[in-house]
Amino acid sequence: MGADIAGVREACEKALTARISPSLAIDEAMVPGMNVVGGKFQAGEYFLLDLIAAGEAMQEGLRILEPHLEKSEVKVGRVVLGTVEGDLHSIGKDVVEMLLKAAGFDVIDLGEDVPAVNFVEATRVHKPTVLGMSALITPTMPEMGKVLQELEKAGLRTQTRVIIGGAPLSREFAEKIGADAYAPEAVAGVNTCKGWASAGGFE
Repeated sequence: MGADIAGVREACEKALTARISPSLAIDEAMVPGMNVVGGKFQAGEYFLLDLIAAGEAMQEGLRILEPHLEKSEVKVGRVVLGTVEGDLHSIGKDVVEMLLKAAGFDVIDLGEDVPAVNFVEATRVHKPTVLGMSALITPTMPEMGKVLQELEKAGLRTQTRVIIGGAPLSREFAEKIGADAYAPEAVAGVNTCKGWASAGGFE
């Protein structure tokens, strides 16, 4: 599969010309597209190069849309984000980060393949009210439970809300490992964080 970067660029520019909300274009077109690609990769229908090509195309789209997202000047809260250890995927996390920043959050991005100890240390240092974790492949899902266990051991679990997201996850899985919320897609996750912010408790 070749990435139609020029086509993505043209589609994003047309969306802006038509005054379609950038966040709507991301959430209802680009993210579902990447979810399809991720599913085909997991099923063995696509190869790693296909996944990378699709990611590059989406990054180009995000580059065009990001400057047009409405940005808030007031920081409403702090969020630490990362993709769990063993998982190198960043697209979903990057979309959430962009939308959180546009909504006025201070975001600390730990990157990909993040060990549990790094999530714990970032929570200790940055004192976020929200810790967000992503995983795109099933084998890395248990790492999320490990992070929650380590937060508990460190006495930090009650100081932060935890939200998880990624193609193979579910609300039931979030409840099983003790996360506070599951985000089926980017905007839902951001809305959850905004709801927590409006409820108070943010710095």
